[in-house]
Amino acid sequence: MLSTDFVTGSPNWLDLGSPDTSAAATFYGQVFGWDFRSAGPDAGGYGFFQQDGRTVAALGPLTEEGAGSAWTVYFRTPDADATVRAAEQGGGTVRVEPFDVMDAGRMACLTDPGGAEFAVWQSAAVEGLEKVSDDTSLCWAELHIGDPAAALGFYGSLFGWRSQELEAPGMTYTVLSTAEGDQQETSFGGVAPLQSESGEARWIPYFAVEDVDETVTRCRASGGSVVMPAADVPDVGRIAWLADPFGATFAVLKPAPPA
Repeated sequence: MLSTDFVTGSPNWLDLGSPDTSAAATFYGQVFGWDFRSAGPDAGGYGFFQQDGRTVAALGPLTEEGAGSAWTVYFRTPDADATVRAAEQGGGTVRVEPFDVMDAGRMACLTDPGGAEFAVWQSAAVEGLEKVSDDTSLCWAELHIGDPAAALGFYGSLFGWRSQELEAPGMTYTVLSTAEGDQQETSFGGVAPLQSESGEARWIPYFAVEDVDETVTRCRASGGSVVMPAADVPDVGRIAWLADPFGATFAVLKPAPPA
């Protein structure tokens, strides 16, 4: 699972672009109990979702022309500029060129060859999220894409990810791990094929919760919607896919007890 000992290729930041940051902050506060703290008057409306005083995600206004509300997963890189060059050479698209975020770090926004958007973060003063793999924090990042094999080749060239295929009902699921450390202990996400030709290639963040069904109820009551009803997945746990009032999709997971 994820940890805050970030290494190359691990998810180390997560943010939400929303057309109404105030309403989004209220929604996620009601669903997860998060507090929102502004990054200051010079941050353009950007700020941090926090749980128990620790940053679990971030929130800001939409900045790209034509963009819809969505969560973006960032992956750690020691050199954002080099990763961007490698992404272009691998068939990816650069949506936002590398730039410095004050003294916090350097970032860039990209789209992989299959159409899924992601970002990279080269840390400086800010290493990354302060809380992961705990209740109401990021615990898994999942890529849904038309050609999983091509995606694995692309991201492998950027981050050196290792992968392991698992047979799941109706598909082959690929578990991702960073290049460093024990492969099982450093697993952080997975890749699944799109279930229909009209499906959208995207990264979906999973948040750990104590009670999936209760979280689904709070989501509905707060103006969100259910994309995939709560269901038990053998050896994984109980999962649901949800969307906030502006259409940003995310998932919640109550992990199964260790075998």
